[in-house]
Amino acid sequence: MFEGIKNIFKKKEPPKTQPKQKKLTPKEQATKNNEPYVAIMRVDVDPSNVGNGSFDLDWNDKFLLNLVKAGYKMKADDTDNEIVERWFQTVCRNIALEVYEQDQADPENRDPITGAEMRVVQSKDLGDGFTEVS
Repeated sequence: MFEGIKNIFKKKEPPKTQPKQKKLTPKEQATKNNEPYVAIMRVDVDPSNVGNGSFDLDWNDKFLLNLVKAGYKMKADDTDNEIVERWFQTVCRNIALEVYEQDQADPENRDPITGAEMRVVQSKDLGDGFTEVS
């Protein structure tokens, strides 16, 4: 009888629920799945010269490891930023070459007397793993 009375006054515990799982970001999900991840986080464009700008990239360790295996690490003291930047420059260079090759495939664009100036690309080391390309 006392057990019945104790149970009446006993504080009831709320039902046990599973804690809400935090939704993983795409980077966290890729890392969890041991997949490479790289994304452009931000693009800045110089308003006075729209041909100049910069990209902020984010990546996980698996992506970086793939780059190292692919030969993008050239020196023992290369930083992660330098390795990823080297890869990104290669991607950009390949895109530019493909566009150039397509442009040159057009017979009207092969005339050397077009008057168009060739753009010179310059690179400046800003330090801390960043490079300015103009």
